[in-house]
Amino acid sequence: MNSNWEDRVAAAWASFDEYPEERAEEFRALIDALVAELPDDSPLGPFEQACAWDSTGHSDKAAPLYREALARGLDGYRGRRTKIQLASSLRNVGQAEEGVELLTPELDGPSDELDDAVRACLALCLSSLGRDREGLSLVLGALAPHLPRYQRSMANYARALVEPEADRA
Repeated sequence: MNSNWEDRVAAAWASFDEYPEERAEEFRALIDALVAELPDDSPLGPFEQACAWDSTGHSDKAAPLYREALARGLDGYRGRRTKIQLASSLRNVGQAEEGVELLTPELDGPSDELDDAVRACLALCLSSLGRDREGLSLVLGALAPHLPRYQRSMANYARALVEPEADRA
């Protein structure tokens, strides 16, 4: 898509806080109007619409649109964002296991600025499934490199949460 369209989408999202809950429909209409400018088969359309539904508290309506964006071939940075946001929406509608299945491969994918978001969302999905130790391990592992001290200790503690006792000896 051209940079003018991208700039207008960015401006719409920058204005999101100007739309309180009672005006959420107006915000979604703004996004829908921008999406209407796209080719019918563009993966950006369902992605932006999913984001709008999700951001206004409707994970149930967002999830199918995220799936559609991925099915249409959305990849790269936005594709990774879509997987993170879809996993979060799935967790919100009681399908955390599917969120785990979606995000687990991302742990071994190419690294980028979304790595910590992948781990945080995956940790929430794991926690929703009663797998709190695994989730805490992911969060501590993501946090460790950002600490001014104790990076090695926190990384080791993160591993210890999920390693069997015999492996630590």
